[in-house]
Amino acid sequence: MKIINFDHFAATKMRPEVREAMEPFFMQEYGNPQSIHTLADEPREALNKARLQAAELLNAAANEVIFTGSGSESNNLAIKGTAFARMDKGKHIIVSKIEHFSVLNAVKALAKLGFEVSEIPVDKYGSVDPMDVKNALRKDTILVSITHASNEIGTIQDIKEISKIVHENSGAYMHTDANTSCGFISTDVKELGIDMLSAAPHRFYGPKGTGLFYLKKGIRIMPLIDGGIQEFGRRAGTENVPAVAGAGVACELAKKELKDRTAHLLPIQKDIVSGVLGSLDEVYLNGHPEKRLPNNLNFVVKYIEGESMLMWLNNNGIMVASGSACTSKILKSSHVLSAIGVDPALAQGSLLISLGEDNSLEDAAYFVKELPGVVNKLREMSPLYEEVKKKNKV
Repeated sequence: MKIINFDHFAATKMRPEVREAMEPFFMQEYGNPQSIHTLADEPREALNKARLQAAELLNAAANEVIFTGSGSESNNLAIKGTAFARMDKGKHIIVSKIEHFSVLNAVKALAKLGFEVSEIPVDKYGSVDPMDVKNALRKDTILVSITHASNEIGTIQDIKEISKIVHENSGAYMHTDANTSCGFISTDVKELGIDMLSAAPHRFYGPKGTGLFYLKKGIRIMPLIDGGIQEFGRRAGTENVPAVAGAGVACELAKKELKDRTAHLLPIQKDIVSGVLGSLDEVYLNGHPEKRLPNNLNFVVKYIEGESMLMWLNNNGIMVASGSACTSKILKSSHVLSAIGVDPALAQGSLLISLGEDNSLEDAAYFVKELPGVVNKLREMSPLYEEVKKKNKV
């Protein structure tokens, strides 16, 4: 059976170059980079090299890059680290309604400690209006965190404009969650004008178990993990040298291949959109039709349930998701789809496709060919669809 992975937001397959960079540090060069003897030399050099590779991808200085254990940890470090460091200046934080749960749950935890959180709404495409951010700013606002691109519907936000507004009208820090966008569109921190950024190398062909955190020079945060001097004192604990070395190579490849990746993905994305919308009725594309990631597609298929679609497609060799990886096992409507006005009943029929370098136009054609049969079978078993058919006949 042909196997097609359309779930690259969950994880991507490591590139051979990434694995090659990691291998020496499992057995051969196993030293602790913080030691002062010879065994530390190669691990320390690998750490420094990876930091420079990540900095070049982000257009940052090497000492502005901190390695964490995941993109979610990077988000928590930005949110909680800022809150605890700046609580003497205020306790107001601004986020959007469509942030990843590693942001939303972090601010919920802070709300229990006395912080106040404002959630900015989005339009039907999932876009944040920069003026809504401006209107929400207060004298006690210490942080604004807006995702660079939605991990569910792919809509890209105008972070440059939002950041400009934040810095011109307040003393708040500006953070963006680029865990989904980094490696596929530009994440130039100087161009975006941000103070902090989070990224996840496993999303762009790097290893799991590592995250990137950009912290602009002069920006003050409190560490979440105390105990050592690692990562410039911002994240204690012995560094995961193999993963960091792999993450560095993934960053180097991303910088080199960014334009080629977009050129490869856009035709596949286009074929899927035109094929799905052209072959099925009562199916809708979520997110902005143009200002979206080149590797994201999110559809709502009416009258059926998303998990059933996933299982049937899986039986046909097609791996997809329904909602984000963090919510796909929770039987409730996606908060992102709710925020853009999708009815909760319809949101249950969401289909999330995330493309990668191993996908092709042939994969798109196979998916477009197989999906209608799956949808039609499930609709025939749907009591709701039967009611709709009866009404249409009347």
